[in-house]
Amino acid sequence: MVKVAVFLANGFEEAEALVPADLLRRAGAEVLLVSVDGEETVTGAHGICVKADCPIESLDRTSLSCVMLPGGMPGTEKLYESFKVRTLVQYAAENGLYVAAICAAPSILGKMGLLDGRRYACYPGFEKEIPDGIRTGKKVEQDDIFVTAEGMGVAFEFGFHLVELLFGSARAAELKTQTRFA
Repeated sequence: MVKVAVFLANGFEEAEALVPADLLRRAGAEVLLVSVDGEETVTGAHGICVKADCPIESLDRTSLSCVMLPGGMPGTEKLYESFKVRTLVQYAAENGLYVAAICAAPSILGKMGLLDGRRYACYPGFEKEIPDGIRTGKKVEQDDIFVTAEGMGVAFEFGFHLVELLFGSARAAELKTQTRFA
């Protein structure tokens, strides 16, 4: 079973978390919306409240296929400040799990040194947090296990890219047709 953890901290960008989560669930993944601060409800950057599936403390990292970091402010800063989030991201990277980040969140990977020498995408202005990476200018970029994207406007492309990685191109194409994306 494909299992994806989407880390949520107060101030996350709602579309960047929920669009990919929705697409991954439609594809057949078990997607866990994980509360970083342990609260049952997490409030997005635009005031939308989301009920988390579990607190970060109860997440079983050994069953994961992918971890995902949405952007948004101050959500991205709170994700980076969380030792538990950084530990789980490091675990994912060391164990070959997909690590996905969108908008400002690739800066977390940059600060951790995980994008050094790697191609990436991020929201304009956050490349200063990734000085040793290679910003390609693509809306969605993949380098090995790292998948990054520019921002909310490419949340669907980001989500479909993750579906393709985890379920194959046929399933991604089927979902694009079902959702009228293509």
